[in-house]
Amino acid sequence: MEHLINQNVRNITISGIRQFFHLVQQFDDIISLTIGQPDFPTPDHVKESAKKGIDEDFTTYTHNAGFFELREAACQFVHKKYQLEYDPHDEVIVTIGASQAIDITLRTILEPGVEVLLPGPVYPGYEPIIRLCGGQPVHIDTTNNGFKLTASLIERHLTNKTRCIILPYPSNPTGVSLTEDELKEIANLIRGKNIFILSDEIYSELTYSQKHTSIGQFLREQTIVINGLSKSHSMTGWRIGFLFAPKTLAKHILKVHQYNVSCASSISQKAAYEALTAGENDAEKMAVEYKKRLHYVYDRLHHLGIQVIKPDGAFYLFPSIHQFQQSSFDFALELAREARVAVVPGSAFSPYGEGFIRLSYAYSFEQLEEALNRLETYISKKRKLI
Repeated sequence: MEHLINQNVRNITISGIRQFFHLVQQFDDIISLTIGQPDFPTPDHVKESAKKGIDEDFTTYTHNAGFFELREAACQFVHKKYQLEYDPHDEVIVTIGASQAIDITLRTILEPGVEVLLPGPVYPGYEPIIRLCGGQPVHIDTTNNGFKLTASLIERHLTNKTRCIILPYPSNPTGVSLTEDELKEIANLIRGKNIFILSDEIYSELTYSQKHTSIGQFLREQTIVINGLSKSHSMTGWRIGFLFAPKTLAKHILKVHQYNVSCASSISQKAAYEALTAGENDAEKMAVEYKKRLHYVYDRLHHLGIQVIKPDGAFYLFPSIHQFQQSSFDFALELAREARVAVVPGSAFSPYGEGFIRLSYAYSFEQLEEALNRLETYISKKRKLI
């Protein structure tokens, strides 16, 4: 019966991140720096709020877009943090994580034959959805532009088929972000064109060298802003995301959301309300710790003579392994086998990720120190053989 499966589904594969994560589980005593999973627990007050919601029987369906107080809190949060203006009545949708927000957005705005521009390297979760919609992903090489998808690069790839541009900043896998001026240039380029911007800002609260700026400030009518609590409040398993868009767009996206999931979990929504109100600054302590880890890992890699661009946010580094003249998959597999350290091959992040590896520093200092000690030993032996 497999031959009857939708051809678009048959042509996509499981994320390269997850594939490699599962592959290296066979090795004993391995230190995995693969998954973008915060190592902090969900804040206690957020967990208590969820427990209270259960005790108070807040266990029925909510409004399709989420219960109103949560939508109101979400709009207040992005207004206070990023100067974004959205109406809680009809310009925000509470989703099952940022992933579902991306899915329902692309299913709403794409149709067969259109093109979607996105940076390369890039998180692998976008391309399969684009292809499921019959669209064509167009990866733009950013490796010689500091991993930034800027207006000048975008302009070279615009065609009459371009329907959407995906801006995921701070970036997974590079940690690089875009400045206010760079975002304004993109907004000026796209303004008035029949092109949407999907701005994935899930790491917006985890920035280090500059305050996060959203392109939604400058190109509101053409932009869908995606955010959520997975990274900022260490709530990956709670699966709460937010989609912000002008009402003319949101009303159509809501239809797809409704038939997809009805609504997000009511208990998770209760926890989310607590996170956005009493816990609006919970991410600050985590960001301080991540910044310390970033400096430590970056300095160790620099000492090893490994080229890497210093990130502006998120919790990833994307070091170059070009000097070792080996594919990123072979390098990562050999590192796991010989040094018992797991990283993600750069090839998991589009063809433009080849020649790099992704290393997550969302792990304890003890794990990072041991992993880098092992990496140093491995690199030293490897260089002797070159």
